[in-house]
Amino acid sequence: MLALGSQLFGLEGYEFLLIPGHQGGRNVVYTCEKEGFDPRILRIAFLPDRSREDFLGEVEYIRYLFEHGGSVSNVVSSKKGNLLEEVTYDDHTFFICLFMKAKGKMLVENHYQYREGAPITEYYYNCGKVLGKLHHISKGYAPVHRRHHFFDKYNAAYIDKRVPESFTLLKEKMVELLASLNELDTNRETFGMIHFDFNDGNYSIDFDTGQITVYDFDNSCFGWYMYDLADLWTHGVGWIQFEPDATKRKQFMDDYFETVLAGYRSETAIDDSMLEKLPLFIQVTLLENILDEFEEVQRSGEEPKCDEELSYLIKCLEDDIPYKGFFHDIYSSDEPFEYEG
Repeated sequence: MLALGSQLFGLEGYEFLLIPGHQGGRNVVYTCEKEGFDPRILRIAFLPDRSREDFLGEVEYIRYLFEHGGSVSNVVSSKKGNLLEEVTYDDHTFFICLFMKAKGKMLVENHYQYREGAPITEYYYNCGKVLGKLHHISKGYAPVHRRHHFFDKYNAAYIDKRVPESFTLLKEKMVELLASLNELDTNRETFGMIHFDFNDGNYSIDFDTGQITVYDFDNSCFGWYMYDLADLWTHGVGWIQFEPDATKRKQFMDDYFETVLAGYRSETAIDDSMLEKLPLFIQVTLLENILDEFEEVQRSGEEPKCDEELSYLIKCLEDDIPYKGFFHDIYSSDEPFEYEG
C-alpha cells in the first residue's frame, strides 16, 4: 500500500516515517519528507466500516474549509486529480489520501509548555478562534458527498449494541440524553458539520506565532456546534486537574472558557440559549467516550470490563453528575477522573 500510495500521489524520492498508532486508531499514517518540499502526511484507511462516500465527505469538507480560510491541513490531490484513491488488494479495499503536514508541534510534543514569552491565555483564545472560524465556514457548507448525522450513529439501537446488558441504568441515561438532544434546534446557526474530536491531539501549534492548524477529521459529522465547544471545555480541565480546591478549579474553568468564547465569538456568533446547554453537551461527550471504549473492546474481541477511568465516566452519567464531576465530591485531584466503584 505504501508503494501504491507513493505512486498515486507522486511521492517518489520522499522518505516515509510510520507514525505510531494509538488505541482505537483506524488508519496507517506516514510522514513523508523530501528536501526542498513541504512535508506531507499519507493516510491509509484499512477498516471496512466506512464507505467511499464517507471518506469523500470528509476530504471534500476539509478542502472546503481550507479554501474558505479555515486553519486546517489541506488535502493534496493525487496525480489523477482525486482527493481520495481507492485500492483493492487481496479482496480488501483500502482508501488512501494525502495531506499537507501541519506546521509546528502538538502540545504533548512540547511537553505541554506553551510558546515562550506569550501568556497561556493566548492559546485558550486561539483555540476558540480557530474553532469559531471552522464553524463559521460550516454554516455556508453544502456537501456533495454528505457525512453522517449525529443520530445516524448515536441512537438507541447503537447503545443497545455496544453497552453490555448489565448496564441497565447507563443505557437508560444515554437514551434520555439523546431524547434531550432531539428537542434542540437544528437550524443553520446551531447545527452543521463539526470536527467531533476537537482536542490538542488533533491540531499542531506554530510556537513562533501561536497559529493552530487542525487535522484528523475522521469523526466529522453533522451535529451541534456546541458539541465541539463542550469538547474544548472537557480538555481544558487538564490545566488545573491537580488543584485540590474545587472552588479554585471552578474559577479557573470559568475564566478559561470565557477566554475560549471570546476567541470563538471573534469569528462567529453563538446564542446564549445554546451556551446554557453546555452541561448537557459535556454529558454527551461522556456518552461518546463511553461508547467508543465499549466499541474498541468489542473490536478487540476482549471481555468487556471497566477500569477506573471508564467507571468514572459511567458514574457521572448514571448519577447525573454535571461538568464531568470536576466540581463534585466524586473527583480526586490525587487520582483525576478515576472511580473504583
